[in-house]
Amino acid sequence: MAANSVMTNYGAMVALQSLNRTADEMSTTQKRVSTGLRVSDAKDDGAAFAVAQKVRGDVAGVTSANEQLGNAKGLLDTTLAGLTQIGSALKDVKTVMIKLADDNVTGTDRENYMKQYDQLAKQIGQYVNDATYNGKSLLGVSANADGATAADGSSYNVVRNEKGDTYSFAGQTAGAFDLTLSATVATGADDAANALLWKAALSGTGAGEFGGIEAQTNLAMATYGNDSRAIDSQIAYNKDKLDALSGGLGALIDADLAKESARMQSLQIRQQLGTQSLSTANQAPQALLKLFQ
Repeated sequence: MAANSVMTNYGAMVALQSLNRTADEMSTTQKRVSTGLRVSDAKDDGAAFAVAQKVRGDVAGVTSANEQLGNAKGLLDTTLAGLTQIGSALKDVKTVMIKLADDNVTGTDRENYMKQYDQLAKQIGQYVNDATYNGKSLLGVSANADGATAADGSSYNVVRNEKGDTYSFAGQTAGAFDLTLSATVATGADDAANALLWKAALSGTGAGEFGGIEAQTNLAMATYGNDSRAIDSQIAYNKDKLDALSGGLGALIDADLAKESARMQSLQIRQQLGTQSLSTANQAPQALLKLFQ
């Protein structure tokens, strides 16, 4: 190729190619700076983008699971609050039943204690009915005025991770906390016989008897307390997992903005020099024309 030619300007071609490459690199760098991502779509790095999309799906799944676990925790904590009140009321019930188990308590005094017992039993029933969260109950409420429902003794399953695995806990059977003994004890019955009935009910474990309900309450508090701690642990683990997933995702696709900023400045200088080189190369044919003057 002739070094001096007005037909083919080799210097201008080289300068233009260099300027185009600089423009392409500038476009890539500007995209990284504007998005903050080294890989913002599949065109940047198909394999990395595919991995990033899967990790983003895992992040969304874990986040959704934690929301569901939050609902489960609300139900469990509401249930525990109700059981705490039931436990407190049972202490008062026991105080009254001990008096009723004493055959020295007679006449009007016995009737008044029985009325007190009935009121406490009603109060416990109200705690059971009120221990609902988002329309659900674990204390054996089949239905109430608020529309709360619970399957008697059946399992509740809550999603705990992005794979759809579940954590399960069971509801109480209907009537598990119904203190109904006084309805079977005739007012005005022989005081000694009446006292024996209350004494038997105090330690009895049958339906409506204090011993059984006290044991059921304590067992339920221990069980749901363990369930609540397990949910807390799962939520905390999921948060740690989200941090780890986000960190890994950032390492995979985030741009090093300090590096890209420095590269941007370098490319701007190269672009200016490339423009000057192209301008100089384009002036070369004019120098050849002067030879003919």
